[in-house]
Amino acid sequence: MLEGKAFVEDTDMPVKMQMQAMAAASQALDLYDVFDCRSIAAHIKKEFDMRYGGGWQCVVGSNFGCFFTHSKGSFIYFTLESLSFLIFKGASSPSSPEG
Repeated sequence: MLEGKAFVEDTDMPVKMQMQAMAAASQALDLYDVFDCRSIAAHIKKEFDMRYGGGWQCVVGSNFGCFFTHSKGSFIYFTLESLSFLIFKGASSPSSPEG
């Protein structure tokens, strides 16, 4: 289904989770217009929140920059069709000492 279509640019996710990310993206592209990046991203985020617990973030588009901190083992950046997909689980900020 996805062979030859998706290209992983960078990741630290386990392979099974990578496959789920690409499957969720493919499913979202079947459900929504390729220009409806917000709905595509929401679909993927909800799928990951349901499968792996809350706190997932998803960015979808053809031209974006980003800078973020993620939890180890929860990051993937790949392209599928004409879009790029960034999925990650945000890292908690270190607690500041109480004074």
